[in-house]
Amino acid sequence: MRREEKLQVIEGLVEKFSIYDCFYVIDAMGLTVKQVNKFRKSCLEQNLVYQVAKNTLIQKALEQLGKGEAHETFFSTVLKGFSGVLFARDSGSAPAKMLKNFLTEEKLNIPSLKGASVYGDIFIGAQNLDMLSALKSKEEILGDIISLLKSPISNVISSLQSGERRLMGVVETLASASL
Repeated sequence: MRREEKLQVIEGLVEKFSIYDCFYVIDAMGLTVKQVNKFRKSCLEQNLVYQVAKNTLIQKALEQLGKGEAHETFFSTVLKGFSGVLFARDSGSAPAKMLKNFLTEEKLNIPSLKGASVYGDIFIGAQNLDMLSALKSKEEILGDIISLLKSPISNVISSLQSGERRLMGVVETLASASL
């Protein structure tokens, strides 16, 4: 790869790292062409971007964004061997869910999770896959908060409405008794 090509790859990675809040580094070495195509199709269906790049280029792109010191452990443990990067914008759990589903459907143990950065938090190792797939998206968390805030108001309204019915029943009883 010529220097100009490397610079273009680094620029593309810098752009993606700055656009996407979450990225997963995976090792897909050993997949057949058919399996890679199916994996890429799964990525597209989940609105994920998948790119294979050399480890040094990934590291240089992160360093250009000023994330070099924060990702030092990430560089030394994750960026070894074959690396592909899954980028996700809206959900930190989407790549983990897609990866987990792919592994289950294909009955494989590759691609494996090497590490992930979800909204700036670093996760290293495949043992984090289950935990990452259980993360809620921002929309799900906001929905939970709205439900929690809405619950007391709903209880007050239902209490007032049931009290209204009881009061009407008492008035009707008194009215029929006095006639």
